[in-house]
Amino acid sequence: MNKSTLTLLAALLASPMYAQTTQLGGFYYGQMQAPTGWEWQSPDSVAYNKQQPHAWFFSFKNVDEARRVLPENSSLWKTLDGEWLFHWAKNPDERPKDFYRTDFDASAWDRVQVPMNWNMAGAKDDGTFKYGMPLYSNQRVIFQHSVKVGDWKGGVMRTPNKNWMTYNNRNEVGSYRRSFDVPADWHGKEVYINFDGVDSFFYLYINGKYVGFAKNSRNLAQFDITPYLNKKGSNVVAVEVYRHSDGSFLESQDMFRLPGIFRSVSLTAKPKVQVRDIKAIPDYDETYTDASLHISANVSNLTTKAVKGYTIDYKLYENRLYSDENTLVPGVGATATVGDIDKNGNLTASVTLKAGNIVKPWSAEAPYRYTLVGELKDKKGNTVETFSTNVGFRKIEIKDTPADKDEFGLAGRYYYLNGQPIKMKGVNRHENNPATGHYVSREQMEHEVFLMKRGNINHVRDCHYPDAPYWYYLCDKYGIYLEDEANIESHEYYYGKESLSHVKEFRNAHVARNMEMVHATVNNPSVVIWSLGNEAGPGDTFKDCYAAIKAYDTSRPVQYERNNDIVDMGSNQYPSIPWVQEAVKGKYDIKYPYHISEYAHSMGNAVGNLVDYWNAIESTNFFMGGAIWDWVDQALYNVDPKTGKKYWGYGGDFGMDNKPNDGMFCMNGIMRPDLSPKAQYFEVKKVYQNVGVKAVDMTKGRIEIFNKNYFEPLRGYQIVWSLWKDGECIKSDGQLMGARNIVGPRERQEYTLDYDFAKLDPQSEYFVKVQFLQGKDMPWAKKGYVQMEEQLRVKGADMKAVAVKDVANAKGNITYTQDAKTVTVKGDNFNATFSLTDGALNSLSYGGNTVFAEGNGPKLDAFRAPTDNDAGIGYHNAWFKFGLYDLGHRVVGKPTVMKQKDGSLQISMTVESQGKEGCKQVYGNRDRNPQSAYRFDVDKQKLGKDDFKFVTNQIYTVYKDGSIELNSAISANRNSVILPRIGYAMKLPNTYKQFDYYGRGPVNNYNDRKTGQFIEHHRGIVGEQDILLPKPQSMGNREEVRWCALTGQGKQSVVFVADSTMSVSALPWSAQQMTVVAHANELPVSDGTYLHLDAKVTGLGGASCGQGGPLKDDRTYSQNYNFGFVIRPAADASAKAMADAAKVSLSGEQPISIEHRQTGKVLLSTPAKNRTVVYALNGAKKPTVYKGAIDMSKGGTITTWYKETPNQKTTMTFDKVDFVPLQIAFVSSEEPEEGDAVHLVDGDESTIWHTMYSITLAKFPHWIDFDASEPKTIKGFKLLPRQDTSYGRIKNYEIYVSNDGKTWGSPIMKGNFDSSGELKKVMFDKPVKARYVRFRALNAHYGVDYASAAEFSLIAE
Repeated sequence: MNKSTLTLLAALLASPMYAQTTQLGGFYYGQMQAPTGWEWQSPDSVAYNKQQPHAWFFSFKNVDEARRVLPENSSLWKTLDGEWLFHWAKNPDERPKDFYRTDFDASAWDRVQVPMNWNMAGAKDDGTFKYGMPLYSNQRVIFQHSVKVGDWKGGVMRTPNKNWMTYNNRNEVGSYRRSFDVPADWHGKEVYINFDGVDSFFYLYINGKYVGFAKNSRNLAQFDITPYLNKKGSNVVAVEVYRHSDGSFLESQDMFRLPGIFRSVSLTAKPKVQVRDIKAIPDYDETYTDASLHISANVSNLTTKAVKGYTIDYKLYENRLYSDENTLVPGVGATATVGDIDKNGNLTASVTLKAGNIVKPWSAEAPYRYTLVGELKDKKGNTVETFSTNVGFRKIEIKDTPADKDEFGLAGRYYYLNGQPIKMKGVNRHENNPATGHYVSREQMEHEVFLMKRGNINHVRDCHYPDAPYWYYLCDKYGIYLEDEANIESHEYYYGKESLSHVKEFRNAHVARNMEMVHATVNNPSVVIWSLGNEAGPGDTFKDCYAAIKAYDTSRPVQYERNNDIVDMGSNQYPSIPWVQEAVKGKYDIKYPYHISEYAHSMGNAVGNLVDYWNAIESTNFFMGGAIWDWVDQALYNVDPKTGKKYWGYGGDFGMDNKPNDGMFCMNGIMRPDLSPKAQYFEVKKVYQNVGVKAVDMTKGRIEIFNKNYFEPLRGYQIVWSLWKDGECIKSDGQLMGARNIVGPRERQEYTLDYDFAKLDPQSEYFVKVQFLQGKDMPWAKKGYVQMEEQLRVKGADMKAVAVKDVANAKGNITYTQDAKTVTVKGDNFNATFSLTDGALNSLSYGGNTVFAEGNGPKLDAFRAPTDNDAGIGYHNAWFKFGLYDLGHRVVGKPTVMKQKDGSLQISMTVESQGKEGCKQVYGNRDRNPQSAYRFDVDKQKLGKDDFKFVTNQIYTVYKDGSIELNSAISANRNSVILPRIGYAMKLPNTYKQFDYYGRGPVNNYNDRKTGQFIEHHRGIVGEQDILLPKPQSMGNREEVRWCALTGQGKQSVVFVADSTMSVSALPWSAQQMTVVAHANELPVSDGTYLHLDAKVTGLGGASCGQGGPLKDDRTYSQNYNFGFVIRPAADASAKAMADAAKVSLSGEQPISIEHRQTGKVLLSTPAKNRTVVYALNGAKKPTVYKGAIDMSKGGTITTWYKETPNQKTTMTFDKVDFVPLQIAFVSSEEPEEGDAVHLVDGDESTIWHTMYSITLAKFPHWIDFDASEPKTIKGFKLLPRQDTSYGRIKNYEIYVSNDGKTWGSPIMKGNFDSSGELKKVMFDKPVKARYVRFRALNAHYGVDYASAAEFSLIAE
């Protein structure tokens, strides 16, 4: 007999206890003496004797109690949180089977605090776990399963891989017991026990008697225990919790899987005739001025007699904003008449409360709440029950809008709250605490809300389950828009025919989980969207869920990202920025309005290009906003057994059998696990702020302020501005001049800043900073907190700073000696050596203080500890393959050392830099072992002359005062590699800890994550100024830096000045040291201060899940870079001395850059002005003046120099290039401009061909016809995949040829490519002669419907 049938029959044969209203399928009732034992593997049986769902509300003894709403204020509520007796078993057979008996002796059991997850409750200081291990998995369930139709029928007890945790701990069971007393004044009432959250299944016993079971871990499980209570004395509750059950198939959320009673347990008492459920739906008229509240109360009669003549009186109390203090709203009330109710019957009594224009509307901007107090009265007018709930007046609509009614003049289908098309600036939120797991205290919840309010976050998607009830109370109170999501994710079976959304046995559970959510939070004004679940397939079961919700609540739209067709609005996850930029125009065939349920995956150092998303989203009303994935890193505390240090553990860290796991994929928060902010939090705060400030005319101090609010004027803020000169504040607390009226919602107002532009120093640059400070203490922030701010550029320097040669050569003298390997330079206050073998400034000291010890001076560097986004897109594979982590450097050609007329010394060298060896990158997140991380020793291989390398023409100029200027022209033999950075790395003694810089800060920033960091003079301490991530990776970068300085204790500062701006970081560890450790506690003791000065650093993007890498302008391609900086000693360690030393412009010789294109063309360039560049090919004696690209497709040697300095020459040699110029004859699909097919033949490996971005994608095959202009003998072809992401990379292909471009015949070749970004070189079996070639892509990797590539070329004779 089928297991589920067995349970079902047992339930149906039992006599019913009482009738219920519209029972959910799978809820059964009776008086079974004992469970069958199959309940936890019977998916269509959802619960036994569990109460039907209802709103989160409580009964109180009187109105005064009821006005305070929360259960702890009720005399009819009692907590059972606290100490319980606990026993843990790793398998069901080892559990104490009779533990529920009243005579069972549990005195030897452990005493634990409930709520808890037992894995974390058993964590010990030595790193062991008494009650099993926590385990993180993304989409897989953690017991044996496979992706096939009907797999679920095998249950949760199958034998998994031996290295899986569940091989030994097949299904852990936690047995809980405690005693409790029922207050004497509850006599005669119905007593209920309430479990807010139990993971994943439990049996309940009271006083040795079986009560029932429940298996939805994240909604209330309430049982009427009145029949089981002792008439006198204490009672015993016993709960048997199973880690896995059939419910686990629907709870495969991306999180740590943690069992136990992890939310509160309580008792409540209600009268025999009671309000079982309450629904209060607010409404407004068309003008949003006449408010009403539609109230429906479900009244149950649990007596043995019919009742008549009952009424419910309602009164409304206004809560003070952000407070629970309330006062009666006079004249606003209603009375509902309750019809006759038979014994054990129930009915719904409805009434509309008219509030008119007296009440204030609820929004996240001003969350005005009201407390609705109801009194159930009998026919004599006696109060039988008093109850209450918070409400907020707001109306949600989706409606078609004509263009003349839209702010942007676009007709469309938009989402409205109280008549306004709001923007939801959100995050996804998991419940997590590193010490307690999924138990989150009320204090933590409030702290999280306050952090969100401080960070301008107004929206949370409750992912992927309903949260603890108190969370909704807080979001109502402080103003957070919620998307409430059903506790459903069956990601382990993906979205095809295997999905549980097609399985009838799971229909009851799907519908129940949705309706339990909706009933629980239907009265919360903060809940503004319902979600049917997450990543659980598109099947018809979700149509039933949608219909069930709509039958109960039509006041909110329903969303489901896996099937937009069956719900009210559109949504997706991780769309690319180009797609969003087009989709927001309202022209795509998608369901508007649109909400991005997950985007900007915040794994590690992340959230690049957030401002690009929001520039698009805020340009129209078609997109409501979105929720970043996610709020907080889901880490748990673990202990390093070697050191005893506590650290934040993630997937795989809890034992060799801690599988299946997905490594770091749980560490995606904008907050670290302890709720301290990561750098991305500050970017989110800036991008999400509800004010825009822009320059109108900075010569006159005119600016515009735009209030992005939809309801509230910009009141409550002190708006101040400050003026900054060269990074220093010279005027603060400036007041705005202009209109005195407060800027209303969606209004713009011009103001004037009172500075005299004409008096500004022409040699300096100026910025203003406009700040919006809280004008008074708010719950989440003190008075003066900077809630919003903007920086505007006033002017740049009108003239260059004094040339360094004019100040650095003012006095002193230089002497130098030279041998075959070294140039040694001495001055009055410095010593320096230069290597003629590797081209580096080998050592440097000022005033006897070592700046660079031997070998630690600046060397070309192009490596960073891979970020999770680097890994997500695969950038780092090339970095390991080409050995960028350990570049070797050698001087090629003959160095030139020349004393200049002004006394300075010039050293010119050409340096070749190449990895000493390459290796394979094998680290991944899936099923990782403890402490596993990147390694540099896997499949090591030597690199040859044709492998990737850099060639740098660099010129050092050493000045009399010890200033050393380096100008470089950097090129590579392949221009398609996306580098993490390009610039110079150096190491100073670790005594140099004070770090000053003039650039964006103070928080680390990158090209695509910098809008929240302003250009000022910042100061920090190396090792303390940066936000250390749980898994070390690239961090600490600062953009747009003009100069930086490092200072040691009691030493003069060393200043580094850029030729214009540079990217800079100063860290206590090298990139290599950070790469090879899994956790921050494993980092070594610092052996120096590692300084990076870079021409460019690649941004962060969002490729750890979807989105793609940084946008094109934010990538560092291996192309040509001219970069220069000067190292200078400051007079002392003061800020003034640093600024004085930095107030110079570079004046040394600029090297000529040589760029070799794949077509064989060579381009020469220089940043130097008014110079004549000449060159000679293959040893020619007569130079040629450079005027344009030089054809070197046949190979050869080029020597170039400035006509004015013939003694300083640079030489390079190139091989022959087999290249056939091609034109595009036809393309089946292309994205205009950005994805033009012409990019395949433009010789620029950073541009791509991409089929159309539209959601209504053209399906494969996609093809391009190339025209070689005349018939060629073709031997093969080369294709370079796109380098910025692996999505769209072509898998299977065909090649056709034609001589007329019309007749193609059969393919001459078929093949397939791997998913890497490596250049694909394909040779035909035999050469063919043709003019036209068709490349036909049949499909792409990862199953996407679009195709892309960077370059295509023919190999021809």
